Amino acid sequence: MRELSTPPLAPTALGGLADSLYGTAELTPALVQLSRSADGLNWQPVTAQQFRDEVLALAKGLLARGVRFGDRVALMSRTRYEWTLFDYALWSIGAIPVPVYPTAAAEQVRWILAETEAVACVVEDEDQAMTLGKVCDALPELTGIWQLDQDCVRLLTAEGAGIPESLVHRQRLAVTAESIATVIYTSGTTGRPKGCLLSHGNFAAEADNVLAGWQSVFTRGEGEQPTTLLFLPLAHVYGRMVQVAAVRGGIRLAHLPEFGADTLLPALRAYRPTFLHAVPYVLEKLFGSARLAAQQAGRGELFEQAVEVATRHAEAVERRQLGRGSGPGPALRLRHAAYDRLVYQRVRAVFGGRVRSVMCGGSALSRELGLFFAGAGMTVYEGYGLTETTAAITANPAAAPKFGTVGRPIPGAEVAIAADGEVWVRGGGVFAGYLNHPECTAEALREGWLATGDLGELDRDGYLTITGRKKELIVTSSGKNLAPAALEERVRAHPLVHQCLVVGDNRPYVAALITLDPQALEHWQLSRRRAPLGDWAALADDELHAEIQRAVAAANTAVSRAESIRAFRLLPGSFTVAQGLMTPSLKLRRQAIAEWYAQDIEALYTP
Repeated sequence: MRELSTPPLAPTALGGLADSLYGTAELTPALVQLSRSADGLNWQPVTAQQFRDEVLALAKGLLARGVRFGDRVALMSRTRYEWTLFDYALWSIGAIPVPVYPTAAAEQVRWILAETEAVACVVEDEDQAMTLGKVCDALPELTGIWQLDQDCVRLLTAEGAGIPESLVHRQRLAVTAESIATVIYTSGTTGRPKGCLLSHGNFAAEADNVLAGWQSVFTRGEGEQPTTLLFLPLAHVYGRMVQVAAVRGGIRLAHLPEFGADTLLPALRAYRPTFLHAVPYVLEKLFGSARLAAQQAGRGELFEQAVEVATRHAEAVERRQLGRGSGPGPALRLRHAAYDRLVYQRVRAVFGGRVRSVMCGGSALSRELGLFFAGAGMTVYEGYGLTETTAAITANPAAAPKFGTVGRPIPGAEVAIAADGEVWVRGGGVFAGYLNHPECTAEALREGWLATGDLGELDRDGYLTITGRKKELIVTSSGKNLAPAALEERVRAHPLVHQCLVVGDNRPYVAALITLDPQALEHWQLSRRRAPLGDWAALADDELHAEIQRAVAAANTAVSRAESIRAFRLLPGSFTVAQGLMTPSLKLRRQAIAEWYAQDIEALYTP
């Protein structure tokens, strides 16, 4: 195996995650640790001392209600301040939070709470309470249900008033780095999700090394406190890692429960973060919205020219940082400066005006989009990780990102490529195993290495590129092997395309199911002086088919004929989480889509 490692930058943590909260409140009580908002527009500061006092009071309430050291308590909510409050209150008494996606079906909730033997569950609203109510009879260990919208934090705090603080601290100090901090269930693109046992030490190693290695990314100016807006789901490991890193690193953290364009953009303008964590979908949508707004304002050609200049400028900077060039020339710098005033400032304003860095993970981001954002003054640092690695195990270095890759091992981590191309990793963030699944644990963990199931390549500079999933390899009836992710990404680069699923396993050739972006489709129709049509009517448009055929043909230029898409089918609507066709972290559930659209797939291979 080819191996690559990066030495750690942070010392090994000894205690639990709650310790840093109490330490910060003791040393810098006036530090603004978080911000709260009821509407995403008006933000109220929460100091380290205030947050510590709220956490301590809630921890006493949990003790009063019978939650004990090692007990598991489920959290089923969107991303909001109270989730972080409960996390740190539970960690303060040595209890173990178990996140549940707020959109989870009753059977998923039953499975997670039954397997973890959860003694209580925090829900956000009446809908989630009703979902839980459907399966309560099958959960004999469950003794408490607390609802955030019914003011459960205040009620629990009042119940704990008589509990001595010393009891909380005695349990907190019994937590070690090896203690389990949380059980996070994998997204489950295939099969039933499994619970990953992540320790306090896993989160501390991940957060502390990322904070040390990317300090320049998080800090915008000398003496200015870094701030970030968390809109990723806290039920996902990425969101939880951001939360822990913010609290440990003195980063001001705010929560946003919804990240649709109608809520995210106003919140960004009001909160004005200095950096963001995001998934590619968010960046793709924001870029698409900027392009569409320019086209509707009659500035489409100007925008495309600005994209081309930004890309060239970022490529020149990238070559210089990698020691292979002198950077942008005088003419390119002049054009770049002109477009900065005309276009790039407007793009940055969408993010609140102060964002200069974005950490991105969860799925692949196209190289072209990464170059554009860097050229527009917001560098995207793409990384790679799993629930099993406590989020990122690789990331692009702060001083030398290489766009289109997921970077190098983070400090304290190692990456290796096995003989069959599978990515193996190890480091302080690698999990302890799967709850109640020793066979799966033994299959995944091999002499300290985690076999990720992903396929990848290390280039000459040690940067990792993920090429696909072992279980998602398509093998045509002629025996040709194809990892579909890269081809799908190229098709999705077209403004009209929303989603793409490549099929062809045991079939004579490769084909694709494609969904369209509704906003881009409406603009495309209006630009051709047509009234917007419904989904089905639009799909019958020959000119639209020809446009998507050009997108497919462009994607096919990067692969051999045997790997190219020979046929495609446009679908009305999109693949959604509600249908069960995407995971909550917005990954395609391939098998579920194949079953849902079985007739459409069959039609692709019918003469």
